[in-house]
Amino acid sequence: MLYNSTRDSSVKVSSAQAITQGISVDGGLFVPEEIPSLTLDEIKSIGEMKYADRAAFVFSKFLTDFSDAEIHYCTDNAYSTKNFETESIAEIAHLFDGTYMLELWHGPTCAFKDMALQILPYFLTTSAKKINLDKKIVILVATSGDTGKAALEGFKDVEGTSILVFYPEDGVSPMQKRQMKTQEGSNVGVCALNGNFDDCQNGVKAIFTDNDVKAQLESSGMMFSSANSINWGRLVPQIVYYISAYAELARDGEINLGDKINIVVPTGNFGNILAAYYAKHMGVPVNKLICASNINNVLTDFINTGVYDRNRQFYATVSPSMDILISSNLERLLYLMTGRNDAVIRDWFGKLASEGKYEVTDDVKAQLKDEFCAGFCNDDETKAAIHSVYEKYSYTCDTHTAVAVKVYNDYKAATGDTTKTIIASTASPYKFSAAVLEAVQNGKSDLDEYAMIDKLAELSKMPVPAALADLKNKPERFSDVISKEEQKQYVLRTLGI
Repeated sequence: MLYNSTRDSSVKVSSAQAITQGISVDGGLFVPEEIPSLTLDEIKSIGEMKYADRAAFVFSKFLTDFSDAEIHYCTDNAYSTKNFETESIAEIAHLFDGTYMLELWHGPTCAFKDMALQILPYFLTTSAKKINLDKKIVILVATSGDTGKAALEGFKDVEGTSILVFYPEDGVSPMQKRQMKTQEGSNVGVCALNGNFDDCQNGVKAIFTDNDVKAQLESSGMMFSSANSINWGRLVPQIVYYISAYAELARDGEINLGDKINIVVPTGNFGNILAAYYAKHMGVPVNKLICASNINNVLTDFINTGVYDRNRQFYATVSPSMDILISSNLERLLYLMTGRNDAVIRDWFGKLASEGKYEVTDDVKAQLKDEFCAGFCNDDETKAAIHSVYEKYSYTCDTHTAVAVKVYNDYKAATGDTTKTIIASTASPYKFSAAVLEAVQNGKSDLDEYAMIDKLAELSKMPVPAALADLKNKPERFSDVISKEEQKQYVLRTLGI
């Protein structure tokens, strides 16, 4: 299995090269030359495996230059109870009749990003050895909240690497910020940016493709790679949990093998729902992929109209990990939907960079409507969804998962579709305790962050994850705040170049 660049189909690299490089030199994203298939019998057999073996089975379809031993080394180390609080790794909660919460937040940073970022360091170091790479790998990350901490936790003290994370100063929750500012590890760095997530992401992408910066790194024995979902090594682990969830529901008799399901995903950067798209096209029976956005509803508008327009007001919301106006992984989807037409992708994403807007063809619009439904909600509706689920089902969900609940309820009311449905639950409610507590008790609290966590624990009857409880007494290590214009020099200075 080789990998092409979305902006130059003639590029063909191994999975090891794609993972270490992170992004193609032309600015494109790596995609596999074909989507491998799964039979229903294979899906059935996956249901009988533990999670690490499920992941290894799926990875063997994509990472064909890895030996079985190398793949199992990665999965066995990543997906174990030393990293996750549950043996199932990804839990399935039965919310109400025919609706299931796929809880992806039982890892060390209490967010779904752990599902990929616990294994990415193993992928990356194994890949580097496979291609005889003798450079230090510098991981640059832009985060809207969860990716940063998950990447820092995954790469802390990993030999041969260093990691630098940028986050928007006023665009993450207090708990997310404290998680990053107190990060341990000798090879980690954290910096806030005066701007939004798109400013962080655009700066990182520009640094990645800056020939002057790359030359300076080369002369210093370093190279860049990415832990954002632009890296295929970040995206492929996310495919696993959708396949795993379907196999588990079939094993437990919740669905019949072959029955279609809906999948609802709260998403801003489009990576998590793109993983569900890949799972579907591998052979998981999926009826609709339902894309849930907050009031930064650029994806909803795009799926409904075929026009992507980031020229709009940016909102800071109670679901900050979705406060994004440039959805990077959409490029991979459109590359597939255009029949791998790199010229069209260069045109559209060139327009996005220069004009902030592009419109896809009628054929792609039809494909979008066939595959996806989309909706959005505002903060008040998000909190109302949290309150409703808590009152009806004694279940407490975070602000991002609540967006998915609201959008799914709207979809169900509009369509009458009663297909059994998986909702991707992307974070622990304790990461957004102020908004969740306000929603649960229908009123704001004047408690401090940790008192809010204690109160939420009392009401929800959910144990507080140890990783969050321990933050209270950790010293803050990182306090830098810079402008977006300073990002490049900050990276060079931090690396001692």
